[in-house]
Amino acid sequence: MEPGNLTRISEFRILGFSEGPELQPLIFGLFLSMYLITVFGNMLIILAVSSDSQLHTPMYFFLANLSFVDICFTSTTIPKMLMNIQTERKVITADCITQMYFLLFAGLDNYILTVMAYDRFLAICHPLHYMIIMNPQLCGLLVLMSWIMGILHSLLQCLMVLHLSFCTFLEISHFFCEIKQVVQLACSDTFLNHVVMYFGAGLLGGGPLAGILYSYSKIVSSILRISSAQGKYKAFSTCASHLSVVSLFYCTSLGVYLSSAAPQSSHTGATVSVMYTVATPMLNPFIYSLRNTDIKRALKKFFGKETIKGPIVLGLKIMHMIAGHKA
Repeated sequence: MEPGNLTRISEFRILGFSEGPELQPLIFGLFLSMYLITVFGNMLIILAVSSDSQLHTPMYFFLANLSFVDICFTSTTIPKMLMNIQTERKVITADCITQMYFLLFAGLDNYILTVMAYDRFLAICHPLHYMIIMNPQLCGLLVLMSWIMGILHSLLQCLMVLHLSFCTFLEISHFFCEIKQVVQLACSDTFLNHVVMYFGAGLLGGGPLAGILYSYSKIVSSILRISSAQGKYKAFSTCASHLSVVSLFYCTSLGVYLSSAAPQSSHTGATVSVMYTVATPMLNPFIYSLRNTDIKRALKKFFGKETIKGPIVLGLKIMHMIAGHKA
């Protein structure tokens, strides 16, 4: 191939879901609604945990971090896609490498879910030593290590992409810069990129999954040894929400992997990816809050205070004015 036909990363054309202009308003409205629900729902979780001292426990600390990561993850892709629809411009330039880098939040979800599984393992299997082991220092260290691993992995992937050369015709059949499709567009040798991608997926994806499965094998074993049915139900209810989120996360990730390996139309991969990039972060707050009385109580307490605080302050001011006038 001629050297003039090769280029470094300059411009990519994001094909999105549909080329039909009549569907663009529908897609825009749907994804805007999902994005707002995701941000609002996860912000409520963070608000509830930060405002209620009774929720200042390791479990809710990790849940608040998961909500923050989910907000950041969806904010990496959806606003850019909405802007492209609004401006009718599907070209993405330097934002492409930025998107790939900040998609590390998908890996962070994986790590934090693993930390939460370890937290539930200690709470159920070693309840007497739980508060000693899961002290604030360890909780902060676990979250910090999750961020460091995610950042280093993403940085390595992006640096390797920057060293690739690309053909001048660059179209991505996705709604964001998915790293696997970007690498497939390269005209230079991508063997090392694929090795790093699959090694990273196996090590940083399979490792946390193995940790989660090990934790839950021990949890199930401990629950089965509980004699009373009420005790079994109480122990299981403490990890039911987390188990639901883990199942949703890995099932959608598996669906994306299978769809990328199978023959498909140009937009099928993008449609399947919606499940883990948009649907999962949107559903997480509902899964954790629907059956969680502590979250509901904290939100009612917070909004109850905020609702009555304004009228009470105004009433006190009026009473002081009246008292001063009479004097």
